[in-house]
Amino acid sequence: MRLLIMGPQGVGKGTQAAKLAEHYGIPTISTGDIFRFNIKNKTELGLEALKFIDKGELVPDELTNRIVEDRLGQDDAKNGWILDGYPRNASQVEALDGILAKLGTPLSAVVALDADHDVLMERMKKRAEIEGRSDDTPEAIAKRLDVYAKETAPLLDTYEERGLLVKIDGVGDIDAIQANIVSALDAR
Repeated sequence: MRLLIMGPQGVGKGTQAAKLAEHYGIPTISTGDIFRFNIKNKTELGLEALKFIDKGELVPDELTNRIVEDRLGQDDAKNGWILDGYPRNASQVEALDGILAKLGTPLSAVVALDADHDVLMERMKKRAEIEGRSDDTPEAIAKRLDVYAKETAPLLDTYEERGLLVKIDGVGDIDAIQANIVSALDAR
């Protein structure tokens, strides 16, 4: 099973990715985790990414694509994976298509979690209170949701046209949401 899990910040992607990874016995691959691993272990890719991060810049797509390709080629991902946080734009979709073709591993499905804007804002506000995250101000949250709506949400149309999209309501009991995802994937 090779899955993308997509949706706006605060919809529960990380939570559901972890549950699905356990259910299917495959790793969750988060681009944030990949970056942190490569930086911590001072890999060539990590040191290259750090040059941008240290300047407060986004890591360019080309480097992000190389880091994702490297991770998807590792042994623990041979039997499948759940990719969280990538692709974020049309250029990354094209790169991922190339990576998967090169690896001979087609995408199984794209799980799109959704929730009402007000629900997302409330969840993020609670997360900020619990985790003490300074980047979860109402303004910052609204900006990230706006960027998602403009850059990433349109990618769902691409995957729908390819017949890969599985839309799931991200509101409700965590286990019930997971059961809905598994049921939808098993029905494919």
